[in-house]
Amino acid sequence: MSNYAFIGKSMPRVDSRAKVTGEALFTADLRLPKMLTGKILRSPYPHARILNIDISEALRVPGVKAIVTGRDVIQRKWGVFGYTQDQQFLPADRVRFIGEEVAAVAAVDEDSAQRAIDCIRVDYEILEAVFDAMESLAPTAPLLHDNFPHNINVHVPINVGDVEKGFAESYYVREDTFTASEDSYFQGEPYAVVARFDTDNNLEIWMPNAGPHMKAKPLSNALGIPLNKIRVRKITIGGAFGGRSEIAPADLICALLARKIGRPVKIVYTREENSIATRQGHALITTIKTGVRQDGRVIARDVTCYMDGGAYSSTGPIAVSVPFLCMEQAYKMEHVRYNGYRIYTNKPPRGMIRIHGRAFACGVDTQLDMIGEHLGIDPVTMRLVNAREPGEFTNTKSHVASCAMKETITKAAEKSGWNDKWGKLPPLRGIGIGCNSVQTGFPMGIRGGSQAIIKLNEDGGATVISGVVDNGQGNDNMLVQIAAEELGIRTEDVQLVTADTEVTPSDPGAYSQVSTFIGGHAVKNAAENVRRQLFEIAAKTLNVKVDDLKARDRMIYVKDSPDTGIPLKKVVRMILAQGKSVSGQGDYWPKVDPKREWVKNPFGQMCGAFSFGTTVAEVEVDPETGKVTVLEVTAAQDVGFALNPLVLEGQFQGSIAMGGQGGILTEGHVWDGGSVLNPTQLEYKVPLACDMPKINTIIIESNDPEGPYGTKESGMSIAMSAAQAYAAAVSNAIGVYMTDFPLTPDKILEALQNKVESETPNQNEDVMEKALELIVPAV
Repeated sequence: MSNYAFIGKSMPRVDSRAKVTGEALFTADLRLPKMLTGKILRSPYPHARILNIDISEALRVPGVKAIVTGRDVIQRKWGVFGYTQDQQFLPADRVRFIGEEVAAVAAVDEDSAQRAIDCIRVDYEILEAVFDAMESLAPTAPLLHDNFPHNINVHVPINVGDVEKGFAESYYVREDTFTASEDSYFQGEPYAVVARFDTDNNLEIWMPNAGPHMKAKPLSNALGIPLNKIRVRKITIGGAFGGRSEIAPADLICALLARKIGRPVKIVYTREENSIATRQGHALITTIKTGVRQDGRVIARDVTCYMDGGAYSSTGPIAVSVPFLCMEQAYKMEHVRYNGYRIYTNKPPRGMIRIHGRAFACGVDTQLDMIGEHLGIDPVTMRLVNAREPGEFTNTKSHVASCAMKETITKAAEKSGWNDKWGKLPPLRGIGIGCNSVQTGFPMGIRGGSQAIIKLNEDGGATVISGVVDNGQGNDNMLVQIAAEELGIRTEDVQLVTADTEVTPSDPGAYSQVSTFIGGHAVKNAAENVRRQLFEIAAKTLNVKVDDLKARDRMIYVKDSPDTGIPLKKVVRMILAQGKSVSGQGDYWPKVDPKREWVKNPFGQMCGAFSFGTTVAEVEVDPETGKVTVLEVTAAQDVGFALNPLVLEGQFQGSIAMGGQGGILTEGHVWDGGSVLNPTQLEYKVPLACDMPKINTIIIESNDPEGPYGTKESGMSIAMSAAQAYAAAVSNAIGVYMTDFPLTPDKILEALQNKVESETPNQNEDVMEKALELIVPAV
């Protein structure tokens, strides 16, 4: 690996300077000639029928240029899958959550737009609403969508082996229920959209996204115009975390306003809107029944999970499946049964999130600790006994080609001083461990592959054209590193053209953890194509074989004779002089089972690779306030191969912040019916840099046989395992297994109080028994 010039080396990201100096432009920063400001009228009711919308007074407000309502849209419902199409982005008949879009205004400034919004009169017929997933299943509950009986949006059933037989053969069986409230993404950048149409009805649109091509097609459908007339432009993006992976109502609304008035329009969400009108994380109720052998090895597991999906499907089938998949990838089970339900309620829609399924994942690991305590087995051993190994198949028939799960466990335990601390810490100090696995992609049909194009200029510089999007994780830098490495040029010689649907080929997007594995692979293949063309000319010039050549530092030279070479730019000019261009294309498609489907057939190869992560957290709890102080965190992940260790360390740190520090200790929404009571960062506590503990990062390389340079997903396994480790550490510190997340101070204080109350009578009984033993003989 030391032979690489850029791959495997820590280097600053190519976009760092622009971001830290403020030069980078986000969507809200865009200024276009004659641009108008858009504002959206939202429903004040969780469930109501729209009887009439009167915009006459609003149209008379000075400065108002256009208003759109449900009458202006094609009556076609959106859904990520054909069988989950249930949402109209500007409904004409019914609203299903507080904050749903009802109408929108474009005006010369924000004040005029808001005055017009206040003047729109909507007549509603208020309907019965339901806010709890379990209540929504009741026969008497209002039906939110006519074609989804019992308000069940998605049901994913998976049954492998004979679970009842496994329980019968188990040495010990226990069942527990774990819950978690809704959480939010709280990206640094609130949602914003800018749209404009030209005179030929071509749309240009900017917005935060996790895949521009995944935005373009649904926009084409919703607007009723050909796909080649939709151009999603590249823009700096301030975070995604799963929340920018699909079309948003604001995308269509902004485009409708721009088309109606013939001028550019910009819509920028407030922080409150960003919480209530974009996707949220699911609330979960997860019941887990597990049977084990005497050595702690899981024989059978039965999991039932109810997810509060809110008013619409979003990525429903994926959301229901992923927590189970992460579990089966991380841990071996002989028999397993899963029933996952996503339930409609009158709350904002929920989607995938970086720590999706925290009640599920934390439940699995917390229960392992419970079982281990009963059997007298420590948490590290419980995980090693059940950990996934390379060459195995998951229960749903995915082959695991590379896996260093056990190494992540042992290395994290060693670095954290586990053996010196487990069972030996002072009162109210605790240590916990969590393990998880995340898939590197999933089947996406015709959109599952990526293509890249590279052209060389006469000075030896390269232009890389790719659909890969960077929404904060460093994908642009990854493409530059790969291209520079393969072409033998410097990183400053690479110019990127990315994430623009008009000029870049298709790519699956950044939200399925495949940007390096698939998009980077395509760039690598394109660069190899171009390099082959260069070597063919250079080999003739140097009178050697193509295989004898190497490209590095802008030179093409003979491997065994570094002094024998030719400048790369000279070779480019030689090719151009022959009347040929120097360009090449490459693509890559993951080796997945095309017949695998989330609901109908959840079996077959899921993705090309799996990452594995372990986190150990050490905490201290204040018994007076319930506050948790995190003292130290150690995170180890099998990343396949680290393209840029510096970037990976940043991903690990961000994952711990979101998965553990925020996801388990502070982040969760509070509700009054369908109203979010903590929509901003004043009440919704996102961790700050000053809250973060000491973090030890351990990069483990298993060199996946399919990933470019052996790499695979990096970071997500740490986010999930951090949540599990934090939960385990707090439980260990207070001596109570916590089952409802997040673990806020009030819940911790209640657990401590209940523990004291439950222990006090037992202590009195012991005293009485001893007293009687002394009295009876005397009598």
